[in-house]
Amino acid sequence: MSWIEPAAEDDGGPVAAAFDRDRAAMGYVANFTKTFAHRPAVYEAWRGLNGAIKASMDPRRYELATLAAALRLRSSYCSLAHAKVLVEQLDGADAVPALRDGGAGLDALERAVGRLADRVAAGAADMTDDDLAEVRERGLTDAEILDVVLAAAARCFFSTVLDATGTEPDAAFRSFAPEFRDALTVGRPIATG
Repeated sequence: MSWIEPAAEDDGGPVAAAFDRDRAAMGYVANFTKTFAHRPAVYEAWRGLNGAIKASMDPRRYELATLAAALRLRSSYCSLAHAKVLVEQLDGADAVPALRDGGAGLDALERAVGRLADRVAAGAADMTDDDLAEVRERGLTDAEILDVVLAAAARCFFSTVLDATGTEPDAAFRSFAPEFRDALTVGRPIATG
């Protein structure tokens, strides 16, 4: 599950609330929630930040950018989670293999968004204005470009915390379609139980 033991759930406060929220939404407590439960204020700040980023973006664009960044970071947890959203909520089964295979099957703007998010996750310090040219040419405004950068940069934080603590993707991902599950397990293996 993680190299860090879960925080005690019986705190009667934010840890219990986070665990209850997961059980209500998914039927189990996610491994990332167990890891972040040691610092509930950080977890709530993350939820607020991520929610603010998502609020200004088209949901499919957010998921494509997030998945592209997660793949670059070799984050199995985030790759699986965001591919699941694309497949199950946004009719994006075509997008998952497309992002893994260079973008075939995505439209030109979606490919450009994926490349920009990948570039951010690969090393933003090496980027230049030229890295933004393709999405600009495809019609994104500066605010929309910032949205893609924010989504990718936020994924860098979250994925890094999970991998640096050995937090494995939830065992529930084992039920994901094998062709997606296997292609998206790009780093840590899925938890066994």
